[in-house]
Amino acid sequence: MPSSVIRKYFYKPELQILTIVYVSGAVYDYLDVPQEVFDDFRAAFSKGTYLNKNIKPFFKYKKV
Repeated sequence: MPSSVIRKYFYKPELQILTIVYVSGAVYDYLDVPQEVFDDFRAAFSKGTYLNKNIKPFFKYKKV
């Protein structure tokens, strides 16, 4: 399902970095995200809800 908040995303498993490109154009790297969390994110019906509940509160991030 397309997200109203997330335009696209990338995951670098060797670095455990999840990059989120928001519809607004902002780009953030979420750090030390395990493969299993990314897999759950990718499978989530609502990527935005999963991101808000399971990634943002628990992983450091930086604006790119």
